[in-house]
Amino acid sequence: MSHFVSHLEAAIDGTVIPFGTLANLHNGRPIWVRYHLDRIREAVTPADIAKRPPNLWRYRELLPLPADVEPTTLGEGMTPLLHCARLGKQLGLSNLFVKDESQLPTGSFKSRGMAAAVSMAKWLGVKRVALPTAGNAGGAAAAYAARAGLECYVFMPHDTPIVNQFEPHLYGAKAFRVNGLINDCGKIVKDGADRMGWFDLSTLKEPYRLEGKKTMGLELAEQMNYSLPGTIFYPTGGGTGLIGMWKAFHELAEMQWLSRDPKGSVAFPRLISCQAEGCAPIVRAFDKGERFAELFPNARTVASGLRVPAAVGDFMILDAIRASGGKAATGSEAKIATWMRRASSAEGISICPETAVCFDVLEQMIAAGEVKPDERVVVFNTGAATKYLESLPADLPSIDKDRVDWEMIAG
Repeated sequence: MSHFVSHLEAAIDGTVIPFGTLANLHNGRPIWVRYHLDRIREAVTPADIAKRPPNLWRYRELLPLPADVEPTTLGEGMTPLLHCARLGKQLGLSNLFVKDESQLPTGSFKSRGMAAAVSMAKWLGVKRVALPTAGNAGGAAAAYAARAGLECYVFMPHDTPIVNQFEPHLYGAKAFRVNGLINDCGKIVKDGADRMGWFDLSTLKEPYRLEGKKTMGLELAEQMNYSLPGTIFYPTGGGTGLIGMWKAFHELAEMQWLSRDPKGSVAFPRLISCQAEGCAPIVRAFDKGERFAELFPNARTVASGLRVPAAVGDFMILDAIRASGGKAATGSEAKIATWMRRASSAEGISICPETAVCFDVLEQMIAAGEVKPDERVVVFNTGAATKYLESLPADLPSIDKDRVDWEMIAG
C-alpha cells in the first residue's frame, strides 16, 4: 500500500467520502482525512521516524500523499522547540517553551499546510488554485504553487501587511487587493470556481492543509519524547493549526505512541485559543457555550492572521478546546507591539503579532492562577515579526555623525 488513508469523513455529520478525488466541503463544512492507524502502527515506530531526515515528510505514513509520489517541498524542516528561561522567569514560569514556526521556508506555519495541500492538488490533477488571505497564507500558497508549476490566484483585504501583499506577486501569483475582509475575498474565490476553473485552497475548505498543519502536533510530541505539555497557547484565526494538533495527538494516542500515567491514561494538553479583542468570534461563542460562532462585526486587528470574522471550522475549534479542558480568550490590541518587543528582546525569537496576543493571554491566566509556575507551557510562534513591519513603531533616535551625543546613547 502506497498510503494509509482509509477514507475522507464529513466533520459535520460523519458522511464517508472516497479518498482519491478532489473534495472541498460537505454540506458547507470541512472534511477530515482518516487513516488505518492500526496498519500504521504495524508499519512504523517512533524509533524508525527518529532516524529519518528532520523534516515534515518524516511522518509520511500519517500524511495523505502516496509514498510513491514526490512531494512539493521547499525543504520544510522541523521547527525548534525553544526553552525560554529568561522570559519564563519574568512571567514566573520555569517551563516555558516557544515552538518557533517562523523558521519555515516562507516564514510562517503556513508552509506546512501548503506543502501538503499543493502536493495533493498536483497529484489529483489540479492546474490552477485560488485562495483568500489576510496574511501569510497567500505567500505560502504562491511559493508552493510556483514550486509545483501550478497557477495561483490570491485575493487579500486592501490593508493586508505590505510584505504579505508583495510575496504572492514575487512568487508569480496573480494577486489582487479587495476592499473588504477575508470573508469577502473568500466569496470571490467561491464565486469564481466554475468561471475560472480553479481549485479552492481556502482554510479548511479542502482536507489537506489540515494534514500539513497536523505535523506541528506530531513534531511537538516527538520533541517532548511523546509526553505532551500541560497547556498550549495558540493564536487562532481560521484555527487549522489548533484543530490539526488535536487530531495529531489523538492519532498518536490511538497508535499507543504517547506516554501514559500509571492508570493507562494519556494526559492531553489544555488548548488555549487566543484571539485579539478586535476579532474574537471563537471567544464569544465559547463564553456563550455555543458550538457555532457568529460573524464578528467590524473585525479589526493589527494581528492580520487573526482577522477571520467567520471561520468555517468554528465548531471543530470549539469542540477541541472544550474536549481539552481549555478555553478561548482575548489579548489586548494595545499590548501587541509591547509584547512583540518584550518577548523578542528577552529571547531573540522573532515574535509575530498573533503570538504577542498569546503572551498577553498567558500573563492574564498566570495572574488569575490558571497557569501554575511549574507547568509545561508551549506558545506557538506562527510567523516572523519581520513580515509585520506595520506592527512596530520605527521611531528610532538619530545621531549627528559630527556631534555624537554620548549621554543620549548611554540612556
